[in-house]
Amino acid sequence: MSAATTGTAARPAGDPAAYQRPGFGRLLVAEWTKIRTVRSTLWSLILLVGLSLGFTGLLVGLISATWNDTPEGDRAAITADPVSFILGSGFFGQLVVCVLGVMVISSEYSTGMIRASLLAVPRRLPMLWAKALVFSVITLVAGLVVSFTSYFLGSAILGDKVEVALGDDGVLRAVIGGGLYLAMLGLFSLAIGAIVRHTAGAITGVIGLVLVVGPLAMLLPGKIGDYVYGYLPSEAGYLITSTQQGENDLLSPWQGFGVFALWTAALLALAAFLLKRRDA
Repeated sequence: MSAATTGTAARPAGDPAAYQRPGFGRLLVAEWTKIRTVRSTLWSLILLVGLSLGFTGLLVGLISATWNDTPEGDRAAITADPVSFILGSGFFGQLVVCVLGVMVISSEYSTGMIRASLLAVPRRLPMLWAKALVFSVITLVAGLVVSFTSYFLGSAILGDKVEVALGDDGVLRAVIGGGLYLAMLGLFSLAIGAIVRHTAGAITGVIGLVLVVGPLAMLLPGKIGDYVYGYLPSEAGYLITSTQQGENDLLSPWQGFGVFALWTAALLALAAFLLKRRDA
């Protein structure tokens, strides 16, 4: 059949216009395929669940077993916000999300796969948005599973020492907030991985921001230290797991999560800018 018969002009085989650019839906499928077929993704999610539930059971169990010997101030803090204590007991599980978020993007640079990805999507930015969306959904689902399971495990261990129910004021929001926090932390880590592009350096930077900068900010004197600490991304974001605003908190739970979202959006914008400006 000739080109005249079909009503379209024949294009040279090397003409870029002869190839249809993949739509955003196909990009989502491609990113989902890449993430789920990498063995490290499954093992990281298993490690996230194992560490979170393991530390929650261990630390909440120790507090429950030594409840009568626990200082009165600590018991009062736990009683005032048991959900934050339960979810915070599995704190080290979030480090898995930091590492996985970095590796989702940095591993493509280390293996050279990023060249194939950008060859398929010359405009570049849709690839980044598709990767961010797929990864955030994965971490949100995993985070909600971990958060709800940790809550039920911790509340069962505490038993009648500290009674808490999902119907209590702020409890359901705080438990859901645990999943939201992990999803935002994953995006935050992905953005740093896209900026740095080196796995070891990006992981060091993310873990430093999550574990090291906060305690150092607390050493700053007066109001300066309070504001620096209160507006750090992970410190502000973790407030979403609290059932109520603490006396010393500068931000409410939703305000803190909003600050974390702004940090993440700024880093993603920087990552998008650098992705367009730099060579693969």
